[in-house]
Amino acid sequence: MQKINTVDEFKKLVADTQSKDGYKNPLAFGICRVDRGQLNSDKILQATYPIINWEENFGSAAVFIDALEQAGESVDSEQSEQVFSASEAFVKASFGSFAPYIDEATGEAHKNVQVIKSMQAQIEAGKYDANNFRVVFIFADEALSSAEATYLKLYAMSQSKVALRSINLNGAFGALANCAWSNGKPIELDYLRANEIELKMNGEYPHIDFVDKFPRLLQHVILADNTRILDSSKVRFGAQLHAGTTVMPGASYINFNAGTTGVSMVEGRISSSAIVGDGSDVGGGASILGVLSGTNGNPISIGKNSLLGANSVCGIPLGDGCIIDAGLAILEGTKISVPSSEVAKLQEVNAGLDFGASENVIVKGLTFASLNGVHFRQDSQTGAITAYRSKREIKLNEELH
Repeated sequence: MQKINTVDEFKKLVADTQSKDGYKNPLAFGICRVDRGQLNSDKILQATYPIINWEENFGSAAVFIDALEQAGESVDSEQSEQVFSASEAFVKASFGSFAPYIDEATGEAHKNVQVIKSMQAQIEAGKYDANNFRVVFIFADEALSSAEATYLKLYAMSQSKVALRSINLNGAFGALANCAWSNGKPIELDYLRANEIELKMNGEYPHIDFVDKFPRLLQHVILADNTRILDSSKVRFGAQLHAGTTVMPGASYINFNAGTTGVSMVEGRISSSAIVGDGSDVGGGASILGVLSGTNGNPISIGKNSLLGANSVCGIPLGDGCIIDAGLAILEGTKISVPSSEVAKLQEVNAGLDFGASENVIVKGLTFASLNGVHFRQDSQTGAITAYRSKREIKLNEELH
């Protein structure tokens, strides 16, 4: 195995590797530790990445690709994703190539080098098992086929390396195994069935926290200092929380490929593909519908400084400064009246808005999609749902965020 002694030699190695015919920088890459099935060791139940790289650190990618080739592997960048066992030969080759940076790889510096440094330390201690580690590349944002690549994309989402709804997550459910989870560790359901009698008779049956294909966000992601999740079960891995978001216990829930893009209060449900903007409040028990929940496949975004009242349902995109009163369901087909006195007020904050009449306006909820400053209310005597120009700005308590 070669050893690189200087930074100039390292740069030459990277340049030489990248100049080879057919070489392509990966979209994403990383090294993960995997949890395998207790009965079927070929089944990957979980992949834990200490660091992922998304459209960055291409020098480290070149080192890993060169090290794999030194270890006898062949990397084909024409495939959308590739997964390799991290053999001792790969680790030693990478360690040799990163030699100029080994001593300074600590803290925030050279995190890919730190990963290799840790693996090399296990080799030197005689504790390394190549079966536990995988080198993963994604070369194109296409449908997923492996658990390792699926986890890499979910990390990218939850670590805000990519925007919500911006990457292809098709195939994720098929790539992940449904597991029993106990203290952050996945267990094959078949293993529990096969060993149920012995485990229970010996008092060794594990406490099962939940059963799902996805782990919880907090099993893999360290939050920003001003971000709070009061119940770990409320946020699925693959969700994205902007710094300053608070997720309360009770009726709250945030699915994967959903979350917040600013400081937000979440006491309700944010379904998959739904996005909540800065300064907005999802009230207790409120629900934002996902693309499979009656929105005709249209993903929902909630704008800035908006409020979904307790137990309300939002089935259309909302602009900034909107309010849905408690208990109301605003869906695409909901019939909503607009008093003539409110038409001009709504047009002031929504350029080009045309209800087609000046009085007795009744339109479907879809008409209000992405409009700003709308307050949806219900007449307590007639039950009619009415849209008014919102008279107040939603402000979160700064001390809580």
